[in-house]
Amino acid sequence: MNKINLGKLLSASLLGLMMCSTAAIAQEVEVVNISKIGGMPWFNRMGDGVTEAGKELGINAYQVGPSSTDAPQQVKIIEDLIAKKVSAISIVPNDANVLEPVFKKARDAGIVVLTNESPGQPSANWDVEIIDNEKFAADNVEEMAKVMGGKGGYVIYVGGLTVPQHNLWADLFVKYQKEHYPEMYEVTSRMPVAENIDDARRTTLDLMKAHPTMKGVVAFGSQGPIGAGRAVKEKRARDKVFVFGMMIPSQAASLVKSGDITMGVTYDPASAGYALTAVADKILKGEAITQDLEIPNLGQADVDMDKRIIKFHKVLRVTKDNVDSLY
Repeated sequence: MNKINLGKLLSASLLGLMMCSTAAIAQEVEVVNISKIGGMPWFNRMGDGVTEAGKELGINAYQVGPSSTDAPQQVKIIEDLIAKKVSAISIVPNDANVLEPVFKKARDAGIVVLTNESPGQPSANWDVEIIDNEKFAADNVEEMAKVMGGKGGYVIYVGGLTVPQHNLWADLFVKYQKEHYPEMYEVTSRMPVAENIDDARRTTLDLMKAHPTMKGVVAFGSQGPIGAGRAVKEKRARDKVFVFGMMIPSQAASLVKSGDITMGVTYDPASAGYALTAVADKILKGEAITQDLEIPNLGQADVDMDKRIIKFHKVLRVTKDNVDSLY
């Protein structure tokens, strides 16, 4: 073999090794989103956003979820991912305080930690939100006040009393309601039933019986409106009890079209999954998160550098007029 051919062979071999090495490095990037609970339509949709972003960015991005909303199950998943040495973890926490020690452990292991629906999480790199919390709470109050005539009783459903974002929305809802519609009031303290259809249905039936003048239900949790809407349908209370909340449009479609759910005031969870994955990818590439951050399909972000919060405001109103055209 002459020197020229040998040189070509060596160059080709070196190029092949470099390509294999680059591919191996790319495959090492593993971004995992942890939902509150596996199998729920809301989080299935969120997972779609995670995998879509992963494909577009050329990284291994996927979602896992616990079998229940017990916080220790999320802790166990994170412990396993730390042992697996993944690149980044994003999560919708069931209990911010319980998860804090394992978040710190992940950060100490060099893993990027992002949260959704948990602003102010001490050990997270960033919290990523698809809606502005205060505007979102105000939107819910305004829509409910329209149909209630600005007065009467209502109840708030949350996914759990330790779920940070749901309870923040509930706090902001009550604050805005008291400031703008003082003749509206809570008939009872918030109820932790928004992530279970049967619990939400049963609670709504009980409250309609105990509080005959109750006029509104708002659910910060995607199963709450379904259960409440079923209760309203069962008792033929449409136009007497008005149901609002977060939802997957296709899951709620029949109840929205019948009027047993008044309106969905929500957002597309796929956007959250996409944004979390895109932000993780930027951090892993060493790109700084700045106030001019833009995410494809979501646009310009509002970045709070001090509080480490990235947020948009992409509220979606689901009505009988548009529900068939939505995801």
